[in-house]
Amino acid sequence: MKLYQVRKGQFVFYENELHKVYSVKHMFKKSVHMYRLKDMKQVLTKASDIEHYKPKHNDTFIFYGKRYTIDQYAKPQPGDYILIVKPAPDFLDHYSLNEIEKVESVEDGNVITTRDNGVKHNEYVVMVPGRQDASQEIAYYDKNLVPEEQQLQDESISYLAENDDALKPAVGDIYMDVQNNTKAMIVAMTDDEIVFGHGVRIHVAELLNETKYELIYQFEAD
Repeated sequence: MKLYQVRKGQFVFYENELHKVYSVKHMFKKSVHMYRLKDMKQVLTKASDIEHYKPKHNDTFIFYGKRYTIDQYAKPQPGDYILIVKPAPDFLDHYSLNEIEKVESVEDGNVITTRDNGVKHNEYVVMVPGRQDASQEIAYYDKNLVPEEQQLQDESISYLAENDDALKPAVGDIYMDVQNNTKAMIVAMTDDEIVFGHGVRIHVAELLNETKYELIYQFEAD
């Protein structure tokens, strides 16, 4: 794949695992900046080392320690995650290709996400928890190369919580919401969700996206 074909948001395979491009910086030798979807580990590489993949109906993959299957026919419910595959945001909305957002409310198939984005019914597909019948594995380019023990571990939220040294958010941490230019404190958490003081709820993985959030104060308990 040539460099000019790589763009922000694309799903790609790198070292046999699914990643998402979050930035392309042409001035650097390793110009492609990515997250590994299964644990949000950041990776720098070059275009010649990756292979583009366009997600489709019934693909199944791991997102931050949990497995989901893409279902283009599923009707979203509040609390579901959606994958935005055909982004066409309005002026006040902030999302791009292959963003993963949580549904706050639904009206006639159009959704409002917990980040206050309005996403039209033709822009997204639903991420159904778990592996669905006849689904196609895309967490790995070749699943046969991955030991069974690693496959089980990759789908473990508890494993991530114990081993993720790069990001251990806590109640009291303050982040800058870059897109909205506002500061927000974490007031509650679950295994995979953050609740800010102004009511916005996001997946913990979003805190790793440098274009969305910047840590400005880290609370340290006595």
